[in-house]
Amino acid sequence: MTGALDISHEPFDVERRFIRIVEERSNGLVEFEFAAGEPDLYVEMILPRAEFEDFCRMQGVVPTQGRLPQHEQDSLDAHWDWNLRDARERHFRDLS
Repeated sequence: MTGALDISHEPFDVERRFIRIVEERSNGLVEFEFAAGEPDLYVEMILPRAEFEDFCRMQGVVPTQGRLPQHEQDSLDAHWDWNLRDARERHFRDLS
């Protein structure tokens, strides 16, 4: 086996929940990222403000602002540093 395992990483625990608010829209929708167990593995969601607050209560989380830090530009993980919002704004806008 080559390389060493990173034993300093916390074990995967689905009871740990994370929510990051990406944008609060003027129409009352909250765009956010939700993760269970591992903050790097998340789903992108949009809910009206009241439903978002209910969702946070049900999941037992306090929302944080902003996205996860990006990887070094030349690293092997950097090509995974995008989400649907990035794709929509950067890549699909130019298609005609």
